[in-house]
Amino acid sequence: MNRLSKTPLSERDICTKFITPAVVRAGWSQSQIREEVTFTAGPIVVRGKLASRDTSRRKRADYILYYKPNIPLAIIEAKDNDHAVGDGMQQALSYAASLQVPFVFSSNGDAFLFHDTTATDGVVEQEISLDAFPSPEDLWQRYRTWKGLDDTTQEVVAQDYYVDSGGKSPRYYQLNAINRTIEAIARGQDRILLVMATGTGKTYTAFQIIWRLWKARAKRRILFLVDRNILVDQTRTNDFKPFGSAMTKISDRRIDKSYEIYLSLYQAVTGSEEERNVYREFSPEFFDLVVVDECHRGSAADDSAWREILDYFSSATHIGLTATPKETREVSNLTYFGEPVYSYTLKQGIDDGFLAPYKVVRIDLDRDLQGWRPETGKRDKHGQVIEDRIYNQRDFDRSLVLEQRTERVAERVTQYLKGISRYAKTIVFCEDTDHAERMRQALVNQNADLAAENPRYVMRITGNDPAGKAELDNFIDPESLFPVIATTSQLMTTGVDAQTCQLIVLDQRIESMPLFKQIIGRGTRLREEYGKLYFTIMDFKKATDRFADPDFDGDPVVIYEPSPDDPPTPPDDDDGDERQTGNGIGGVDGIPPGGNGSGPGLGPEPRKKYVVGDVTVSVIAERVQYYDRDGGLITESLKDYTKRSVRREFTSLDDFLKRWSGAGQKRVLIQELEERGVLLEALAEEIGREFGAFDLICHVAFDQPPLTRRERAERVRKRDVFTKYGQQARAVLDALLDKFTDEGIQSIENMNILKLQPISQMGTPMEIIRAFGGKEEYHDALKTLEKEIYAA
Repeated sequence: MNRLSKTPLSERDICTKFITPAVVRAGWSQSQIREEVTFTAGPIVVRGKLASRDTSRRKRADYILYYKPNIPLAIIEAKDNDHAVGDGMQQALSYAASLQVPFVFSSNGDAFLFHDTTATDGVVEQEISLDAFPSPEDLWQRYRTWKGLDDTTQEVVAQDYYVDSGGKSPRYYQLNAINRTIEAIARGQDRILLVMATGTGKTYTAFQIIWRLWKARAKRRILFLVDRNILVDQTRTNDFKPFGSAMTKISDRRIDKSYEIYLSLYQAVTGSEEERNVYREFSPEFFDLVVVDECHRGSAADDSAWREILDYFSSATHIGLTATPKETREVSNLTYFGEPVYSYTLKQGIDDGFLAPYKVVRIDLDRDLQGWRPETGKRDKHGQVIEDRIYNQRDFDRSLVLEQRTERVAERVTQYLKGISRYAKTIVFCEDTDHAERMRQALVNQNADLAAENPRYVMRITGNDPAGKAELDNFIDPESLFPVIATTSQLMTTGVDAQTCQLIVLDQRIESMPLFKQIIGRGTRLREEYGKLYFTIMDFKKATDRFADPDFDGDPVVIYEPSPDDPPTPPDDDDGDERQTGNGIGGVDGIPPGGNGSGPGLGPEPRKKYVVGDVTVSVIAERVQYYDRDGGLITESLKDYTKRSVRREFTSLDDFLKRWSGAGQKRVLIQELEERGVLLEALAEEIGREFGAFDLICHVAFDQPPLTRRERAERVRKRDVFTKYGQQARAVLDALLDKFTDEGIQSIENMNILKLQPISQMGTPMEIIRAFGGKEEYHDALKTLEKEIYAA
């Protein structure tokens, strides 16, 4: 078929008639070829209280070619014959970077442009004929050479994945993590770090790694270490279930050496006395693979109990899994494990649509900012003389309790929930267990009606509260209504899969970036079927200042700082196991190791805490902050930022007007402006929702007096410009003007508007279009209407 006869063919026709046959002729089987593969979900876009998935930003490859299932080798990007052979290459290369695929092809049906990242022959890109497409073995051999895999190691790398009967399969970034880890182990690397954001399936990823190594007999006995009982049980009954009878959980310090897969709480095999270190009942060579979950919590510290285990089984391969690698003077994941073989960040997860985006509500209290100094000789509620000094945010709820401060926090949390849903799952992070109990009481009083109906509406869930811990499973169960609000300190920072959590309240000073990321991770899971598309962080102690830290990698969609009279709602636009710390076995919820914080003889003396009830506390501060398209905090005013952003795109008002008038659909131009960082939703909130995008831009960027949408619609009616149309068509145009007034220009450009009331009462879409003389005439009328709306 000559080039001329290919021109009328669609892109799909080119694939069917030319590209697929060429690939099949090269020896690729149908099981190795996948077409139109969507590998991201599309990000969640939050505007005001509304959130929706932007499916237009899903990434979809025309072809992905696999050596074996889940082992991708190549990408092909197809274009119709109006394009040059290489026109799809740049898009394909961006997909290949995400999928970590070395061989990339672009084609328009005439030939292929072949990009070879391995460049074994020194030629990176070359055009090849349709008949010269490389075979699977050809690309696999190039891949092996590139990765340094010999005949022995390739057997491990090519080992099959576990195939789930329910259809569950790894996402693209999980494939990257699994394949890079297997390749590293096959090449002999024995210390491996995987960094994956909370909520991205680290345990499932670990399962597939272990399964493939176990089935290939590259690793025969495996130890999987965690530091929370709930993690052991979840892992055993969920992701690791296929191991069946080959798997056991080490408990009650009893060792059975007849199994191959061992799951253990690290506390179950270590102890403060040598005879309690039951892991020594295994020989040092017993395990050939040790996987450490949440390895930032101690495995990299030289003097930690985790490291004792790793050092004992030093001949084994060690894999560390974490969302938050820890780097301090005392603790270093990178020093122990080396650079990550693969990282998938919170920002990537949000951009891909696999994790929930979030808003930030920042609330400042006067005493937090100004501090408080007691008058001389002032006593607290318990008769203690309060030390004379200035107390500030670092002291509150640690050495000094201002009861009215707790009440203000509970008041604002309740006010926020009343603005969204009083049954939105909420976690309130407090300084310690005492603070968590006082916060529980304050929230009960603020929600007396619902707390009276069900006492589990608010629960303290901490390591020293059996009744609260018993409700942990109910809190994280999406099907369970109660508890709704959980107050906690440390227990729920990690290992708690609170999938439907919609509000995270920070009334705790957070000094550690890993801890901050872990806390944020409590809300990042998406559950669209339960209406969980995003979550909100309400910050009372400036913990979210850590967004400015270069180590943070996932910015919020909006930061809102309400004034005292504003609502806290932004405007529209585990169980009780000890918590692992850097020095080994740590405390639970602020209680020092070995003590319960309730008296002498039970560990270190609890810190002195003054309780004051007669000091007033109020909300101050008034500032709304947003992030630009690059994730940077906008520090200038919203108007100045908008003016600068628009003028970067349009040199003058005439330039903008020309572009606006020439836009076939105004909503496309509006979307382009939003993608370039113009925050129209926030601008409408600040200037007035009665103004449309056109007037907001002209007013802010070019100092033009704005007209409301209603004023523009009335000007069109006064000019009586639609006399040439019949009665039905004029009624439709009048209804479209009403829709423009209420909803803006984007709404009337959508053909679905004809299916909505009141227009749908005027006839079916086809009848309405016939009233204008046909579809083309209807679109001409719509263009005329838009021209009249924006007439000078």
